[in-house]
Parts: sequence; structure tokens; C-alpha cells
Amino acid sequence: MGTYIPHTDDEVASMLAFLGLESVDALFEVVPEALRLQHDLELAGGAGEPDVLARMEEFAGANRARSDRLVCFAGGGAYDHEIPSVTRALAGRSEFVTSYTPYQPEVAQGVLQAIFEYQTMVARLAGLPVANASLYDGGSAAVEAVNLGVAASGRPTVWVSAGIHPHWRQMLTTFAAGTGHQLRTIPLVDGLTAWPDGGADDDPPGVLLVGYPNYLGCIEDLGQARAVCDRTGALLVVGADPVAAGLLKSAGEWGADVMVGEGQAFGTTLGFGGPYLGLFACAQAHLRRLPGRLVGETVDVEGRQAYVTTLRAREQDIRREKATSNVCTNQTLMAVTAAIQLGWLGTSGLVELARRCAQGTRYTRDALLSLDRVEPYVTAPVLREFALRLPVPADVVVERMADAGFLAGIPLGGEFDDGEHGLLISVTERRTRDEIDAYVTALGKAVA
Repeated sequence: MGTYIPHTDDEVASMLAFLGLESVDALFEVVPEALRLQHDLELAGGAGEPDVLARMEEFAGANRARSDRLVCFAGGGAYDHEIPSVTRALAGRSEFVTSYTPYQPEVAQGVLQAIFEYQTMVARLAGLPVANASLYDGGSAAVEAVNLGVAASGRPTVWVSAGIHPHWRQMLTTFAAGTGHQLRTIPLVDGLTAWPDGGADDDPPGVLLVGYPNYLGCIEDLGQARAVCDRTGALLVVGADPVAAGLLKSAGEWGADVMVGEGQAFGTTLGFGGPYLGLFACAQAHLRRLPGRLVGETVDVEGRQAYVTTLRAREQDIRREKATSNVCTNQTLMAVTAAIQLGWLGTSGLVELARRCAQGTRYTRDALLSLDRVEPYVTAPVLREFALRLPVPADVVVERMADAGFLAGIPLGGEFDDGEHGLLISVTERRTRDEIDAYVTALGKAVA
């Protein structure tokens, strides 16, 4: 069934009244102003399809040509990693691309087995015993983890590190308006979360949510977060970078109850923001609160190995606010792609991938800090992403660097102190020494 879009003036007015909004403009205020059209499309009323398509092609012509590709040093949850031919070839097979939701296991054994393998790999990355069949993206996984944690602890207060991705925090705020969760943002001090001690003066949290590494690329002390949870009885939810797992202790080894993350780095292209892949793993104690799907291994009546979706209470999908989770699907194609990529990398390949990213990051950071008036944004240890404080506004630098052929990074903006001059930079294994040197030279000119 398609989505009905109101089109008469009365219908629009009725919709706005229901939403408690005064105008259509107010409806779109949540869309960042930079992403909104600043002018009319100049389409004549009742224009024919060929005329509309011709006008859209004019707009498309303003985009940079493929031959003028920007060399990517941006990150913040979406990374320009290498996707080997084997991943593209296998993930692009029609068996995966056209597969339907595996409601009937007897005709979907191949897809179910692929998802089972994906779950196994995610569980190993997380250092936790159970992983689900995936969620929509990292942000939705964080929301579901908080929901699980609040249900398990019985406390609606959630302490959220300011080092969690700003988009994830916005999603949590949106969902909290409906669930009644009380979000408290815990500030960063020099790049690391300054957790309260959880004493009598603090409203005891039900959940702690922390990044590992966090949005600024800094490596958080999860032992400190675990200690706060032990004192307060809260659950520890870790938003982990799965590539960093090649070099860092897993979230489970630190005592995390739930690990979530964005799996785009494993075989999914940047793709203008999606579709992406939400990673989710948890401790055995929370198995029956696991959101979404879970594929299990069993045997059929003839004793043959078989795979099925399991522990799925079908009524969960229709119980609304009484349900543990209303997510009843998963990102099969992206999950299978990630499983192929991880299988291709193997343990040693993942370690090498993380090491190359870390080495490129250190080389780039040291070179940039040698530039005049370029300073570290924070001094906490970083792994494969870092922030700098520039002598001119970061958005100005990004525009200048685009003219030089580089996607320079992500301006930090108002979520952080002095964010106007903060630039978040990421270096993946795809960046060569020549590209890095050229980037440093170009940025030196851009901040001069």
C-alpha cells in the first residue's frame, strides 16, 4: 500500500493542525537549511514529464563530474574504504539482490545461512555472545539499545556522552519525545567523557551510552564507564567503530552489555547517506529483548543442518507501545555484503586494515599540525580520526578545499565548543602518501 500525500489546501491545513504546526515551512525546519533549496524550481504549472526531466538534468549538470572526483578525507560515521572486486561480485549476485524476506525458511536457506554467518562475525567483533540480523543504521541501533537498556534496568534516565555522533543524539531525542526517556548529555573534557560519579545527588541512570572511539576520534576509557555502571546499576551501551576493533579491545571485553555500530565500512559505498547497516550485539541475559530478527542454527526432521528465524514473537510487531521493539526487519543485502567483506578480510586482514588507517591518520595529523596556526582540537589519544582547530572557519576551508579537489572533512559546528573552527578529518587505507601530502599542501593554502 502506497503512502497518501495530502494535496488540497484543506488536507494540508488538516495535516498541519494535527501536527501542531502553523505552516508548511515549519514542517521542514528539521531539515538543515544548507540542504534546502534556496530558490524556486521554476517549473511551470502542469509541465509535462519531458520538460520536468529536462529541468532536473540542468540541475544535475551543476554537480561535479565523475572525472573530477574529490579525494575524501571526511568521516564521522561514513568512510571511503576500499571495496574489493570479490565483495562487489558476490554481493551483487541475483540470489542476494532479489531475495525476499525469509519468512519461509525451507526456500531461503542460503540467505538465512549468510545472515547467520554475519551474526557470528558481528558477535566476535563485539566480544558478546549474541548479535541480531542487523538494523537500519548505527543511529537506529543506538535507539534500540537504549530502549533495551531502559526496559532491562527499569529506569528512564539515559546518560549520553557528548562524544556520541550528533545525528545519533538527534535520533535519541526524537524517540525520547515518544518514549518518555530522560536524556542527559554528559560533556567532554579534552575529548573524553567526564562521567559523574553517580552519587546520591545524581538521578541514577538506567543506561550509559558512550562512543569507542567517540565522534572526535578519541579513545574513551570504557573501564571508567563500566565502573559508573557498576555503582549505579546501569547498563553500558557502547557505540563502537567496527574497523577500530582490529586494534582495540572489544566492547564485550570491557564489560559492555550492548554494542552498536555503523557497518557501512564493510563493503557498502558512501551512497549519498544510505542505505547503511546497523550493528547490534548484546549479552546473553538480554537475548529476549533483542530487537529485529535473529537467525538460529538447528536441524530439520531428517537431522540435516538448517537455519530459521527464531525467538520472534510475531505479536511484537503490532503491540505498539507495549512491545519490546517494533522493528521487525533487517538490512539483509547490506548485512550479507558485510559478511562477504569480513570473510574476505579475515582476522589478519581486519587488523591490517585498522593498522593502515591508524598509520595514515598519524602521518596526516603530524603533517597538518606542522602548519602555521593549525592546532589540535583535543589532546586525547586518537586512532583513525581526529579533529583540528583551524585559524579560519572550517566551512570556509571545506569550500576552498573542494576547489582544490578534496573533501576536506566535516566542520564540527555548534555541537562542540568553538565548533566553528573545528574540522573532523578521517584517513582510510585508500589514501596514498601522495594524496595526503597534496591534501596537507592544499589545506595550508586554504588556512593562510
